[in-house]
Amino acid sequence: MKEVMAIIRMNQMNATKKALSDAGISSLHAKDCLGRGKGLVDFSVLKGVEQGYEEAISQLGNSQRLIPKRIISIILPDKLVKKTIDTIINTNQTGKAGDGKIFVLPVLESVRVRTGEEGDGTLDEI
Repeated sequence: MKEVMAIIRMNQMNATKKALSDAGISSLHAKDCLGRGKGLVDFSVLKGVEQGYEEAISQLGNSQRLIPKRIISIILPDKLVKKTIDTIINTNQTGKAGDGKIFVLPVLESVRVRTGEEGDGTLDEI
């Protein structure tokens, strides 16, 4: 079992849900978040912060805007990971900074609360 965690643009959420559903991946969780990638960092300001310059520290507070994003979490059997990643990439890739990131994490166990069922049987499968 794996968790596929994807951080995507807010305006791509509906298209991503539809694409995943069309691919047979219906179960997911989503929440709003704020963040930024390395493309928005002024490294000269960060260097000044590291050296303790007050001017740089004051600039850092004003210059690094956090962008609204959406985090999608999908727990699925190992055999569906590649299909899920490909679907998310195909839906969200514009070639511009801010398209998002995908992380794949191991999931050790899953239990369905209603029945007590355990393991892959608790997950959607195609």
